[in-house]
Amino acid sequence: MSQGDRPRIASSQIAIGLVMLVALGCASHPTTEGKAMPLAPCPNRPNCVSSLAPDDDHRVAPYAISGGAKGWAAVRDAVAAMPRTTIVEERPNYLHAECRSRIIRFVDDLEVERNAAGDRVDVRSASRLGYGDMGVNRARVESLREALAAAGALAGARPAAR
Repeated sequence: MSQGDRPRIASSQIAIGLVMLVALGCASHPTTEGKAMPLAPCPNRPNCVSSLAPDDDHRVAPYAISGGAKGWAAVRDAVAAMPRTTIVEERPNYLHAECRSRIIRFVDDLEVERNAAGDRVDVRSASRLGYGDMGVNRARVESLREALAAAGALAGARPAAR
C-alpha cells in the first residue's frame, strides 16, 4: 500500500463514522412497530425522576390531563414557558426539552409523553451530568404540574383566577 492510498482509506473510514453518528442521532427515541417506546428508565443515581420509575426515590405522579388536544397543547405551552428551556424534539404526543441551569448552564433533559387515550402524561426529568441534583428535577416536574393546574389542563383542576 502506498502512502497515497492511506489518506483515502482514512477519509472513507471517517465518512462512514460520520454517517453512522448521524443515523444514530436520528434514532434518539426508538420506536417499535410505529409506536413510541416508553421513556427511558432513571439511572441508579438521585438525579432523575420519572412517572414510570418503580421505586419511591425516583417516582413522581404522572399528569392527569383533561381537554384532549387542548390539554396537550397546554402541556406544550407550559414546557415552552419554563425558564431557560428549549424544546428540541416534538412529535405527536411527545416532547423533549433541554433545561439549562442558571449559572453553570448544565443541561437537564425533560421528556413528556401522552398516552393513547390522551388523559395521562408521563414525565421524566434527568440531569445529564453528576450524581445528585439537589432536588432540581423533582422541583421542575412539580413546577410544571402547578403550571398545568393554573391553566386548567389537569383533570379536576380549575384555572387560576386572573
